[in-house]
Amino acid sequence: MPSSLIRRGVWVIGVAVLIIALAVAALPLIASTRIVRDRIAWELSAWSGFRVTIDGSPRIEVWPKFRAILSDVTLSQWTETDAPPVIEAERVEVDLSAMAALQGDVQFSTARLVRPTIRVERTASGLYLPPLPSGGRITRSIDTARGVVTANPQKPDLGRLPSDPFGTVEFRDGRVVTSAGGKDTEILSSLSGQVNWAAMNSDATLTATGIWRGESVQIDFSSARPLVLFAGGVAPVTLAFKAAPATLSFEGVASMSENAYLDGQAKFAAPSLRRLLEWSQAGIAPSAAIGSVSVASKVTASAGRAKFENTTVALDNNPGMGALDLSFGEALPVISGTLAFDTLDLRSFLSAFTPIAPVGEAGPGEIDTSFADKINLDLRLSAARATAGPIQLADVAATAQVKNGLAVFDISDASAFNGNIQSSLRFDRKPDGTQVEMRLLASDVDTGAFATAAGMTRLVPAGTGTVSVILKGPGKAWDSIFENADGSFSATFGPGSLNGLNLPAFLKRNEQGGFFALDDVADGSLPIDGAEIKASISKGVARLDKAEVNAQKYKIWLSGIASYSGRGLALSGGIIPNGQPAQPQPAQQQPAQQPAASGQAAVQAPPPPKQSLFFVGGNWSTPFISPISRGVSGQ
Repeated sequence: MPSSLIRRGVWVIGVAVLIIALAVAALPLIASTRIVRDRIAWELSAWSGFRVTIDGSPRIEVWPKFRAILSDVTLSQWTETDAPPVIEAERVEVDLSAMAALQGDVQFSTARLVRPTIRVERTASGLYLPPLPSGGRITRSIDTARGVVTANPQKPDLGRLPSDPFGTVEFRDGRVVTSAGGKDTEILSSLSGQVNWAAMNSDATLTATGIWRGESVQIDFSSARPLVLFAGGVAPVTLAFKAAPATLSFEGVASMSENAYLDGQAKFAAPSLRRLLEWSQAGIAPSAAIGSVSVASKVTASAGRAKFENTTVALDNNPGMGALDLSFGEALPVISGTLAFDTLDLRSFLSAFTPIAPVGEAGPGEIDTSFADKINLDLRLSAARATAGPIQLADVAATAQVKNGLAVFDISDASAFNGNIQSSLRFDRKPDGTQVEMRLLASDVDTGAFATAAGMTRLVPAGTGTVSVILKGPGKAWDSIFENADGSFSATFGPGSLNGLNLPAFLKRNEQGGFFALDDVADGSLPIDGAEIKASISKGVARLDKAEVNAQKYKIWLSGIASYSGRGLALSGGIIPNGQPAQPQPAQQQPAQQPAASGQAAVQAPPPPKQSLFFVGGNWSTPFISPISRGVSGQ
């Protein structure tokens, strides 16, 4: 090759390198004078539909990538000049196309918002959303897509969707605020993430993390046809929400039209319902004793109503299945449905919806019925096995209802203690205060086991019997119900035994005189043919209307009062040999003869029954006996 050609080639290469070097060196000058402040602001405005202003001095970086760094950037609504910006960022970094910049144009694929503040407003649906722009390419693309969807809602022509490029928007260390009383209230902080949307007719993803109410949260959203979704059409959607108190996911199809629509599989899980209620600030007292909760279901939602079919529920790892219906048509949300469990802790379940004191809590505490103002509930429950505190139940059929200040939980049928249990718990909010009513009917049960479960260990007949309890009182606190309750108590017992009573020793001590503790004669058991108790309750004090125990040789009776608040006893009683009538008061000697009247002969008064009378005082835990008369020796 001739040397002249070689020299000419070297010169061409050298000139090309020089031109490239000069172009690169000139990029910051060209960009800063022709693009940054005006063209980028214009381009951002054209895309977003907001008025974009850049107050700070722009800076251009060439290496390692060509980008513009803008400071003090705000996006505001065009029509509301006095309103605060919808978005304001301390810094915005925009990745630019170098070739487009040399031609005086703007093409960018990525924008990074550093420490942005996003202002949202509470909508009629209760959601917090930023104000919508009145124009811009995104809005126009959605309008175009809406026309495509309207032309064929079932199968829109995806080929007619706008194909304008979008790119990636990243945000770091941002926050979401809302205005209240002229001051900004922070809703979300430490907001970071990105939106990936290559073109308007392509798929899109959103990933965001932040801190909400003191907990770190993460949201992942994706859709294969986001533009169709925003235009009111039906599009596939995947959503995942993760936080320490709860996780939620959905996969299916959705529509954001006026008649919003949702159909797919949803999952929800919370390791602690108490913690979730506290974190969500739902306004329901977080006294729930339920630990973990998980729900998986097919969800169909539209027009303010959601149906949950083939629902699997687990409460503290106790699985159940059923169907639920959630409606927002009334003033309060309404939950109704049926759930069936293999095993269920009724007290834990109810504590999520009623003000039942949590398990293991030391004091009875105040009764909070504010839950009745937050929700309407109508659930039908069944369980093969269930627990209510220390009580073991089987084949349970129950209902839980909350509506208009009234909360009712009924066990219509359950097997327990070899018999049948029916119970009802009712909270009724009234202007003068909450009234609580409790009912229990235990039919043909093992009374010994029933009494042990109820914490009654003294002088309860062991056998088969029926117990009925009705109590009603003010519901300010749990103690006030029992201390001020009105109602009744009745029980009938069949053949069995009266444990904790050595009757010969009792009669002997009563014959000897002097008071003694019931514990001194508790080392025995008395076979009985039956027993009956009836008591009326007024203001927490039970008055025994009838209390009789029939044994083979004796009849034992009691009358008097027992107080709940002080646990005090004031009872009189007697032990009568069979064949004599019970005498509720100590016998008194009557004159042997009465004066004759109207010419009639004097009538001899019947002799008083021979019985051993006594007084029972002290309290429920340590009663003592004081003899009144010593008519029966027990020998």
